[in-house]
Amino acid sequence: MRGWWREIAGLVLPVACGGCGRPRTELCPHCRAELTGRGPRRVRPLPEPAGLPVVHAAAPYADSVRSVLLAHKERGALSLAGPLGSALASAVEAAAGHCGGSGTSPLLLVPVPSSRRSVRARGHDPTRRVALAAAGRLRRRGWAARVIPVLRQRRGVADQSGLGAQGRFANLAGALEVVPGGARLMERGRVVLVDDLMTTGASLAEAARALSAVRPVVHPPFIPGLEGGGVERGFVHPAAAVVACSPSSFDINRNPRATCIVAGGER
Repeated sequence: MRGWWREIAGLVLPVACGGCGRPRTELCPHCRAELTGRGPRRVRPLPEPAGLPVVHAAAPYADSVRSVLLAHKERGALSLAGPLGSALASAVEAAAGHCGGSGTSPLLLVPVPSSRRSVRARGHDPTRRVALAAAGRLRRRGWAARVIPVLRQRRGVADQSGLGAQGRFANLAGALEVVPGGARLMERGRVVLVDDLMTTGASLAEAARALSAVRPVVHPPFIPGLEGGGVERGFVHPAAAVVACSPSSFDINRNPRATCIVAGGER
């Protein structure tokens, strides 16, 4: 009911830019450029949690981008799911080459789940809503893409906002699981984990662990004279894509391969 009322209110009430507050526009050209204009880049937190997949982000989590994400996530500005989904779609495209499988296989977007408590408090599931918008944008760009919400929380977790990196890793360890039948759905394409924000990487690392628990990693056999070994079998760790992460991930190169560092708070 709460989400339905927000949808109706967004159609009849005056709007303001979710990034800067400019009246009569949901997202002004400047804030839209901040969200999508830099192009996706590979990012990496420091310290990096074990099992973190390759992550691409669309924008730094600062200024108008931060305001847009918070307006959608916490203040129910549901119309911002479209622009956020467009940004996430670009990050998914960048991540697609890192998730294994055939290049013609469908892209399967797996949202990192929010707790039931958070969804009830907000009146909607922001990550899933943005993922659905991203899948729609990808299909319009010619990709075969769909959202498969195969992850769920198997136990309660503490509020992450007051925890440091190690505390977040411990808080989320073993917290997620794949729903019955989820492994079968993931066999039909290339899996990309998606979220709105990455900081420590704890959520994405735990999500990747949960996926590998039902589809163990089987490395391709090495065949002399065949570069890259034989045919890939079993589960290849998914790639990941997020709308935003810390500005440091866009400004500081960690090594010549342009992987980056990120710091801050998560979820």
